Amino acid sequence: MKAVVYEAFSAPPQLQNVPDPTPESHGVVVKVMATGVCRSDWHGWVGHDTDIVLPHVPGHELAGIIEAVGKDVTRWKIGDRVTVPFVAGCGACPECHSGNHQVCDHQFQPGFTHWGSFAQYVGIHKADINLVRLPETLDFATAASLGCRFVTSFRAVVDQGKVSAGQWVAVHGCGGVGLSAIMIANAIGANVVAIDISDEKLALAKALGAVATVNATQVANVVEAVTTITQGGAHVSLDALGHPTTCFNSISNLRKRGKHIQVGLMLAENSTPAIPMSKVIGHELEILGSHGMQAHRYGAMMAMLQTGKLAPEKLIGKTISLEQSIAALMGMDKFEATGVTVITEF
Repeated sequence: MKAVVYEAFSAPPQLQNVPDPTPESHGVVVKVMATGVCRSDWHGWVGHDTDIVLPHVPGHELAGIIEAVGKDVTRWKIGDRVTVPFVAGCGACPECHSGNHQVCDHQFQPGFTHWGSFAQYVGIHKADINLVRLPETLDFATAASLGCRFVTSFRAVVDQGKVSAGQWVAVHGCGGVGLSAIMIANAIGANVVAIDISDEKLALAKALGAVATVNATQVANVVEAVTTITQGGAHVSLDALGHPTTCFNSISNLRKRGKHIQVGLMLAENSTPAIPMSKVIGHELEILGSHGMQAHRYGAMMAMLQTGKLAPEKLIGKTISLEQSIAALMGMDKFEATGVTVITEF
């Protein structure tokens, strides 16, 4: 099969012919029909993820058709249309038994712990627990865009933030994660303030439901701007970028007893951000993380897709080929793309 492979961290990946995967007894092989290009893939490529063993194939936001099935798989057959959470559970540890597969003690992450989906085929472990069936009405490019950014945002807004109608939600960073969060919070009935440094991305945020926008390069103080717009601070605020500045601002712009959700990854030199802890204590703020979403929670999100309350296809910025994904991956740290980039040609 064709696959994008890098043999050293930060070295240019190459399009290579590599052996096709074979399914584990508990797994399947999926023919990749679409896969997203995500900043998490960039983090892996530069060496921020310690799980990666070289040489490596990136890619974790995927949708496709089952090509082969392991002998112990009972719920799936060749030809089924599927996607998978970017964090897949083992099904046997205490976290999985409690339903929290997204923090499994022995998690499987295509594109990180194993070769991923920047390829024509990808192997998926523990298929009966982790695969999600795709409705025929959902195209593969849109389904692939769900795999990391959209589901992580859904869990952040709905399960972690417990956002409700009428609340103020601040979203710091309008990349794929932030735009997803804006759409989801708006669908629930929240009032969303979008913060970014790009007018183009803020315009898309407004089109997706943000009631107000803040360009961080054009205001003297982001926290004051958000606090003024929300008349006292956000009930829930998300750092959807993963940077010390956006993290600090997200916590600082909360009203009393508000919730900060850290969605953007904070690795390497950004892993220990400054936190306004006196405000956390004095205002009884909550700080929560959000790391993917379990396969068994996809049903609620899929129902909102099928009724039109959520339209993730609006987040797709462009579709590219597998060969073009090399440049797209290497340029992720420049934040030039608007919306989600999806590989659809293999």
